[in-house]
Amino acid sequence: MLWSLLKILVFVAIVALLAFGAGLLMETAGGVQITVAGTEYTLSALQSVIALGMLVVAVWLFLKLLSLLVATLRFLNGDETALSRYWDKGRERKGYRALSEGLMALASGEGRLALAKAARAEKYLQNPELTDLLVAQAAEMSGDSHKAADAYKRLLSNQQTRFVGVRGIMKQKLSQGDTDTARQLAEKALALRPKHEEVQDTLLRLQAQAEDWVGARKTLSTKLKTGTLPRDVYKRRDAVLALSASKGVIDENATIEQREQAIEANRLSPDLVPAAAMAARAYLAKGKKRPAVRLLKKTWQSQPHPDLAHAFAEVEPDESAAERVARFDQLARLSPQDDETRLVMAELNIVAEDFPEARRWLSDLTERAPDARALTLMAAIERGEGADDKVVQGWLAKALTAPRGPQWVCANCNHIHAEWEPVCEHCTSFDTLSWKRPETPEVASHAAAHMLPLITGALGSKQADTADDVEEADFAEPGLDAEPGPDSDADVKSEQQDAVKEPN
Repeated sequence: MLWSLLKILVFVAIVALLAFGAGLLMETAGGVQITVAGTEYTLSALQSVIALGMLVVAVWLFLKLLSLLVATLRFLNGDETALSRYWDKGRERKGYRALSEGLMALASGEGRLALAKAARAEKYLQNPELTDLLVAQAAEMSGDSHKAADAYKRLLSNQQTRFVGVRGIMKQKLSQGDTDTARQLAEKALALRPKHEEVQDTLLRLQAQAEDWVGARKTLSTKLKTGTLPRDVYKRRDAVLALSASKGVIDENATIEQREQAIEANRLSPDLVPAAAMAARAYLAKGKKRPAVRLLKKTWQSQPHPDLAHAFAEVEPDESAAERVARFDQLARLSPQDDETRLVMAELNIVAEDFPEARRWLSDLTERAPDARALTLMAAIERGEGADDKVVQGWLAKALTAPRGPQWVCANCNHIHAEWEPVCEHCTSFDTLSWKRPETPEVASHAAAHMLPLITGALGSKQADTADDVEEADFAEPGLDAEPGPDSDADVKSEQQDAVKEPN
């Protein structure tokens, strides 16, 4: 309403100015004298202005007629599109102006304006190859997904724009959560443009989410062939895919090739601990202890890890605590200064009731890297050596509020996982998990320390033999004793309960 009123006021103002100017010209004395072929013409000031305007119009008409004449001559000389280009020149000029303005509006984030300009460009140009993409993107920006989908579908009908249409619909399906359809569209898009890096990454991620390991390895090979992935990264990710593909068949009489996939995965990427543990267990299932031990030692030297200790314990499941300590000394000599080596050896010596040796292995970990596992082990050592109950409770209180130590952490979103997976369960990124301490500090509840009496029970009311008490408390790393239990660093509270448990 206000805009219409403003236009009316502007029109009235222009008419008033023209009338005022015409009145001034009529009152102005003098004029212009023109002599043509001996005839003199005298024009007043107003007539002179009118004559000048008519002259400008006449020149413009002359130039237009001249352009038409030139186009006609070109048409007669064999240029079949000369006349159509002449008549369409004005429409094209308006259409391209609307197209450029629509692109500027799209870049500025003005979705509705871009959609209006796209409709105007579509009207004048009548060239869907140019305008449909603008219409689709402008409709997406303005929230009209139905109109965007229609525009993308129109792009599918042209071979030159088919890839753009498939990719656009694929992104729409991804935003709607329809990953199965999006994966099929990504496969079609990759077939059309094998070198498109974004489509390669999207398809690889969707295939990994769907556990289509065979298809994912093909996509990874495509990335290597097209030069969008360095060879060293390719080896690492191919190892991850090979490991993922072999996980489900290890327990079903896996073939030599499938076991070799896990071994090769570990060889290509020494920090890929799950590959080594899986390959070792595959060898053990076939009764081949020596290759399993050799593989575990090699990986332990690269990166000591609890899963490797579990697998190494499974080599001799029926050995005594002292025999296990002696056999694990082979691993300890490979990386004696590593924190994981110290923790494992401390746990084994606690089970073997060699508490001074356990303290020696634990060394300064409780001061340098005080996590829940190290502090719980220290409580067990103090308990085994007959320390006062308050000392044991003090270590357990520290363990309740301490961080849990290294875990499987996603490098993309810092999400913590209970076990290794090829795809992050939080951000669905591929091959981003690594074994490390979380960068973000873990929040521990200070109220847990006040719950210590409930956890420990009436610790001071009972007395028992120290050696028997410690033997009942299972401080060994899961899998290191004869009967593997739950992961010690996965359930700190359970360990702390075991650490102070009295014999019945």
